[in-house]
Amino acid sequence: MKDDHLIMAVHVTDRLTKASQVQALLTEYGCNIKTRLGLHETGPDACSPNGILILELVNGAEACNELLQKLNAIDEIEAKLVTFSH
Repeated sequence: MKDDHLIMAVHVTDRLTKASQVQALLTEYGCNIKTRLGLHETGPDACSPNGILILELVNGAEACNELLQKLNAIDEIEAKLVTFSH
């Protein structure tokens, strides 16, 4: 049987002030992050303060749930975990 696929979506509503806290957690849990995709609106004159991160997580649900709780403890951050079982 294969391991579950764990996908986390992280909504950051103030990237400019929260990016360092989020990045510190992503670094702490770096061995659990297989894929990371960051999305935000940008243009020639402005860059959106909002953003979304999509993370593919590995190495067990326990560490992933810890990361989820720590991210959700930061103001203006909302994280959700989706588990795809085989």
